[in-house]
Amino acid sequence: MDAKVVDASAIAALLLGEPQAEDIAQRLGDARLIAPALLAFELANVCLVKRRRRPDQASTLTAAFGLRDRLAMEQIAVDHEGVLQLAAATDLTAYDASYLWLARETGAELITLDRRLAQAASM
Repeated sequence: MDAKVVDASAIAALLLGEPQAEDIAQRLGDARLIAPALLAFELANVCLVKRRRRPDQASTLTAAFGLRDRLAMEQIAVDHEGVLQLAAATDLTAYDASYLWLARETGAELITLDRRLAQAASM
């Protein structure tokens, strides 16, 4: 089974039923999902921002956030010095560069909705 690196934008789309969810699900297929350990923090932040924007949906958003463990994503430690160098070279944040670093390190496809990150991955 092929591994795919998934970032917070892709997983948030799935969990929160965003318009791109179906496309992301198709791209993931039955792959083994891997991500840097910061993924849960980023997902929590996405949930928090959406709750602040839509307080009437807070309980629904929190419930969707709780489903993340059902995706059985393997969290992998990254080399932070390598991430720092990659972030500097690509002008990405260290957070985004951690997904790119992991994809390059493992040879796995990176699944993201972030245009800048996708562009850096294609270089």
